[in-house]
Amino acid sequence: MKRIAVLLTFAALTFAVRGDDAAALYTAKCKMCHGANGAGDTPMGKKLALKALGSAEVQKKNDADLVKVIAKGSGKMPGFASKISDEQIKQLVAVIRGFAKK
Repeated sequence: MKRIAVLLTFAALTFAVRGDDAAALYTAKCKMCHGANGAGDTPMGKKLALKALGSAEVQKKNDADLVKVIAKGSGKMPGFASKISDEQIKQLVAVIRGFAKK
């Protein structure tokens, strides 16, 4: 029983760290254009007419499509496949899903 509690605590801490890592990754790679809240309301986001990451148009895309956009880029957005790992790209997809309107 004690071992299960330790494993669950470790899993919770690992998830929390991964969440913090994903947030830091978003801040480092995406926030300058997409903004802190994913609305694309930064000067660069407005210039590029970015869609809000929480919008229905973005959220209706499946995870594979979002991975492809992050990895290869889209329009004027550069691809990040050579700059971050596949796991980090998946973490960014989770961040994008977090912007969904509730």
